[in-house]
Amino acid sequence: MLKAVIFDCDGVIVDSEPLHMSLIQELLREKGVSVSKEEYLSSYLAMDDNSCFRQALKDKGCVFTEADIQKLIETKTGLYKEKASKNLVILPGVVEIVMALSQKFPLAVASGALRDEVDLMTESAGVKQYFDVIVAAEDVENSKPAPDAFLKAAADLGKLFPDKNIQPDNCLVIEDSKHGIISAQKAGMKCVAVGTTYPLEELSSADKVVPVLTALKVSELEKLF
Repeated sequence: MLKAVIFDCDGVIVDSEPLHMSLIQELLREKGVSVSKEEYLSSYLAMDDNSCFRQALKDKGCVFTEADIQKLIETKTGLYKEKASKNLVILPGVVEIVMALSQKFPLAVASGALRDEVDLMTESAGVKQYFDVIVAAEDVENSKPAPDAFLKAAADLGKLFPDKNIQPDNCLVIEDSKHGIISAQKAGMKCVAVGTTYPLEELSSADKVVPVLTALKVSELEKLF
């Protein structure tokens, strides 16, 4: 039985994945490191900034310090806030499905983005008030594809709504990335994938795949359980 719904943010609520990718590519280029779009999509997209910069530099054989990583994160965060505040695109169907689901279920966001970024995105979309819990990059030790963010979201919702007995196996995740699907599955949750970032055929391991959120109906999501 479906008892709670957990949303990813980038690529689900707002079309921000291209901005994240371009900023990461730009900052890595300044370090002499080239990461192609294909490399980013296959290896780094669902990671938080810390894991992404760290793994990309490691994969390219670069030597770096903790100070280097922190500087990259801080610079990228500042650039993201500056550019996103002017150019955020809210994805189709977000407001409608969030409002519809909030009438029946507790909702959470579990994102690899920093909390300030998640707040900016959900506020821009006009949906922040519908989410009972927000789990951001700072709140977990391991980023996706580890299950940490989704498990924390379920646990936090369970504490807020003790009468609902929310467990991972009665939570539904809405994701846009292959790593996000893996993360949801590792958490023991069902997953709906939306084709905003990857071709639909690459998301086939999800329990349901839709091209956009406008294609989702609450009754169809309940039938997954």
